[in-house]
Amino acid sequence: MRFLHAAGFACLLALGVSPIAVAAQEPGDAVEWAYEASDIPVDPVYRFGTLDNGLRYVIAQNDRPEGTALVRLWIDSGSLAERDNQRGLAHFLEHMAFNGSAKVPEGEMVKLLEREGLRFGADNNASTGLETTLYKLDLPRNDPALLDTALMLMRETASELTIDPEAVDRERGVILSERRVRRTYAFKNAEDAIEFFTPDARYGERLPVGLPEIIEGGTAQDIRDYYEREYVPGNAAILVVGDFDPDAVEAAIRRHFASWKAGSLPEEFGGGPIDPSRAGLTDIYLDEALSEQVTISRLRAAIKTPDTAAERRQNLLRTIGYAIVNRRLEALARGEDAPFKSAGYGTGDFFDIAKSTNLVIDSADGEWQGGLETAVTVLRQALTYGFGEAEVAEQVAKIRSSQINAAEAQDTRSNAALLGAALAMLEEGQIPSTPASSLARLEAFAPYITPAAVLAALKSDAAALDNPLIRFEGRKAPEGGAQGLRAAFDAAWSAPVAKPVLRDSVDFGYSDFGTPGAVVSDTTDERFGLRLLRFDNGVMLTLKKTDIEKDRIRYRLSLDGGTLLNTREDPLATAMVATLPIGGLGLHSQDELETILAGRTVQFSLSAATDAFVMGGTTTPRDLDLQLDLLAAAITDPGYRPEGEQRYAKSVAEFFANLDGTPGRALSVKQGGLLSDFDPRFTLQDAKAYEALSFERLRAVISDRLASGAIELALVGDFDEQRAIDLVARTLGALPDRETEFQPREEARVRSFTGNRTRHVITHSGEPDQALVQLVWPTTDDSDLTTAAQLRMLDRAVEIVVQEELRENLGKTYSPSVGASSSSEYPDYGLFYVTAEVDMGDIDETVAAIEKAITKLAEEPIDPDLIDRARRPLLEAFDNRLKSLASWMAVADRAQTEPERLERFDAWPGAVSAVTAPQVSAAARKWLVDSRPVEIVVVPAGSPLAR
Repeated sequence: MRFLHAAGFACLLALGVSPIAVAAQEPGDAVEWAYEASDIPVDPVYRFGTLDNGLRYVIAQNDRPEGTALVRLWIDSGSLAERDNQRGLAHFLEHMAFNGSAKVPEGEMVKLLEREGLRFGADNNASTGLETTLYKLDLPRNDPALLDTALMLMRETASELTIDPEAVDRERGVILSERRVRRTYAFKNAEDAIEFFTPDARYGERLPVGLPEIIEGGTAQDIRDYYEREYVPGNAAILVVGDFDPDAVEAAIRRHFASWKAGSLPEEFGGGPIDPSRAGLTDIYLDEALSEQVTISRLRAAIKTPDTAAERRQNLLRTIGYAIVNRRLEALARGEDAPFKSAGYGTGDFFDIAKSTNLVIDSADGEWQGGLETAVTVLRQALTYGFGEAEVAEQVAKIRSSQINAAEAQDTRSNAALLGAALAMLEEGQIPSTPASSLARLEAFAPYITPAAVLAALKSDAAALDNPLIRFEGRKAPEGGAQGLRAAFDAAWSAPVAKPVLRDSVDFGYSDFGTPGAVVSDTTDERFGLRLLRFDNGVMLTLKKTDIEKDRIRYRLSLDGGTLLNTREDPLATAMVATLPIGGLGLHSQDELETILAGRTVQFSLSAATDAFVMGGTTTPRDLDLQLDLLAAAITDPGYRPEGEQRYAKSVAEFFANLDGTPGRALSVKQGGLLSDFDPRFTLQDAKAYEALSFERLRAVISDRLASGAIELALVGDFDEQRAIDLVARTLGALPDRETEFQPREEARVRSFTGNRTRHVITHSGEPDQALVQLVWPTTDDSDLTTAAQLRMLDRAVEIVVQEELRENLGKTYSPSVGASSSSEYPDYGLFYVTAEVDMGDIDETVAAIEKAITKLAEEPIDPDLIDRARRPLLEAFDNRLKSLASWMAVADRAQTEPERLERFDAWPGAVSAVTAPQVSAAARKWLVDSRPVEIVVVPAGSPLAR
């Protein structure tokens, strides 16, 4: 789908749902595959089929990641299908899939999967939307027995759930907790937007979170009524994508699902009614947590079009038109004295009922009018005068580059990518064709992509924004209220517009960095196949050649520095580092770089890790030379332009305007200070300190690091090693001499944990029933592998017992989280935490339940089954680590300056396998029972606890 206003489609995404366009279907009609009615050739990797009972299936054999698979049960019904007495029960049913079936007793499904190496939440989950429900199992290995277990569980979900009344009662608290967590200021804003743009539409009354009175009072029979009506074979599909023989998968699907009794297709409910003629109305919605945004919108009737080659050509033209308008808006947002923070223009679908064309302007508080006037002018210039050849060429270059990259990597697409394409066909009718065929269609049509054709396609798709719906959201009402908003728009919409001045394109200005460097050291780590090189200027290069992802190269450059440069006296020394790319390069602004680099797979980003400044991303063999030019230019000639400072200042203002809108946000703001006894390096400073920052101050901090700091570059992927070495030699290797090692900065590596182990109360300004509890214990660093492995196993064991106690037994929280982090940068420093979002009335009971579960681990013998369930997902995850470029980068990165990481990686599975139940108990006693935690409670402002 194309861009839809933040108050429409994007708001639905914020609510956890998605308006998906699907073909209308009458009860009893046969369900057909969308590709059968299209001239777009379907990707032959897929096998499609239908059982006699009407169940459809999709199978794709794929080995990326090797030895793994994804299994999904897709139900073509969601919350739209709920009757009035079932609002929220589609989602409730999804939860009941984990609470007992004919073959799997209540409480046993998650345990069964943990024993097989699947972690609850990460590998075993489900989701409910407006129109569909999806059950997910990610298999860590291609074991036929595990596939059989997965399909058995999906078959149980399909029609064999027990939906026991007592189990339903136990799950109510979990459902209500999830609803409570989701009902934030953003959720309420979305509800208001839905009511304004599409009043009385069914989708607004059927959001998956449901109504609390129905969640509290709905019966097991109410849930079963929905289940038996909607979960029928003809309304479902099973998908298996991964490293299995398709014949074996198909036979297994038939074996498990042929017995599912066919039933009548359920009645289909649309998301409407939506009135396409709705216009001329204004809405103002205020909340202290919301930044300022104006949405200008018009609706029009929708015409359902199948996915055909002709439709894709028109969609391509439309896409380019919208992209050019948005590119012009983006250029203004990036410039000096920008009129708005961001703006966007586009058209999207509301189901098959209506289309919505929208101009959305995000502005700094109080600056809405100038932003609106500028954005409207930009749009009208485009609609009046059209587009330039260079603008069209820029967008075509981006699209062509993307499709070339996809075609080159076609044979190593991931399971997730293939699964996503199959789901897109089921849900949106989008045909999954091969990337190579998509590229061929683009090249055949490219000569017809002209400025005139693009403008005509855009105008035919977009609704004219005359007499629009206008919605304002923010902290303070606009001057003049609704009349002021409309008057400002009317004036901008009717004002004369001049033809825009289109800038000329320029070439990238960096290619000569001096005499190419020479390699002075070249060794190989045979365990991992890493090639370790050093140039005569001190630059270190680590290479890992692999075609695990064809035509892709991951890079990560680490430059000595990082947040260790922050001091107690200057805790914000590196705070603006991530903003540096916004300031562009000396020869090019950020916006000029956007045009210069169009059609090339390169990135310019910068972040501050603890001991290094980091630039990383993905490129291709074709663009590796340009990517290295860009890295060298970023180090030798950063732009420090004022527009970067201005955008940072606006982000600071927005950040401080909403410090406590949700419990989680309030915690993140205060946690660092509380845990460090308010060490300035780890404590949020006041707004004035951030407002005083500048590029001049940043330059003083980092200029010597850019000029001479040690550099280590890792390249992982599909490249020619000698070419890569030569390219690095003429760029980074040609720089003036660097320091040969990263500086230790031992005095900056001192980090303490607070001795104030009392309850700390933080307030938030969100919903009055929302609270959060976090217990934090100090642990230690990761220097000792045995201790680190024991802490990781303790982390998993606590995660399991806390999940069972808080969610399954007490029903107090939807998703408690547990984590352990042992620092590799700060000696003797580490954290162990348990966090739960709960009802205001459940704080003390939650804390007691967490402490009880942990004490039991420490003082009573641990069931060997619990240890197995904790360990298996860790080992399965490790077995799958070196099956992607991202995981290989984790090995190659800093392989020369931190070689002990390679030893650790090699020894990690053995260390985890060696952890025993008594050792987990001992770790629980040492770190969690004998040591008092910091207890942080986040409550609503004005509540008794806050006082």
